[in-house]
Amino acid sequence: MDKEVLEVIRENHEKFFSAEKKVADFVLQNPQKAVDSNVSQLAKHSGVSDATVVRMCHHIGYKGYYQFRITLARDLGKIQYGSVSAVKSKDSVEKVFQEYAEAMLDIGRTIDSEVMWNCVNLLKTCKQAHIMAVGNTSPLAQYMGFRLGRLGVRCTYNIAPEYFLNHVNLAEEGDILIAISQSGNSKQVVQGLELGKEKGLKSIAITAFAQSPVSDLADHVLLSSGKEETFGYYKGYAHLNETAVIDALLNFVTNEELIKTKHADKPEMILSEYKI
Repeated sequence: MDKEVLEVIRENHEKFFSAEKKVADFVLQNPQKAVDSNVSQLAKHSGVSDATVVRMCHHIGYKGYYQFRITLARDLGKIQYGSVSAVKSKDSVEKVFQEYAEAMLDIGRTIDSEVMWNCVNLLKTCKQAHIMAVGNTSPLAQYMGFRLGRLGVRCTYNIAPEYFLNHVNLAEEGDILIAISQSGNSKQVVQGLELGKEKGLKSIAITAFAQSPVSDLADHVLLSSGKEETFGYYKGYAHLNETAVIDALLNFVTNEELIKTKHADKPEMILSEYKI
């Protein structure tokens, strides 16, 4: 792990099986493209299966494709993050927010409006929504679950996969699933969607990758990426785009009559006495 990924690939190139060599060659020739791709996309670029990509990663000592990818991203980003320092000026601050604004507009142009309205309708008519997310995306499940409750929509959410899988397992007809996964490859989220499909539950996915296991399993996909962006070692922890998609969806779900009927805002009134 002390060696750079590309060096490890070159050292082990002759040990790869023929299909694995296709993956290795693509990565060597297109390292940034490889970093920007999830496992399904890299498999497509290399002309192999997802399993072959994972086997190649195992072959050179990585636990899986995700570990391989973030290590490669770290290698490629060393110079960038080691030498670039932000100029302390008003313009540099404005530039960051300008980039955020442009990203939001790109997402708005990319999302299919019919898909959005289908998702809104599912949330407005479901008996209960079960939200699934893992890792550093888990706070988004808590945020969305809290907001839905304030809108009068019953839902379950938990940061532990054991809990949300249990909720999916006990779900009833009329319930729906919401899967949040930036990469679209989170194993427990995929398992939750598979379980939900077995039970005949409708599902919504919020993800940055249209070509991913999560997108393949979901009935409706809301993409949180408006254009192809360079994957950064630290940028991958940011979830501004997913948060924006969630907020847009909740904006359309808001129903004053439902809030009033279910007294959904009562907890806020109770808690208000603890605020100055």
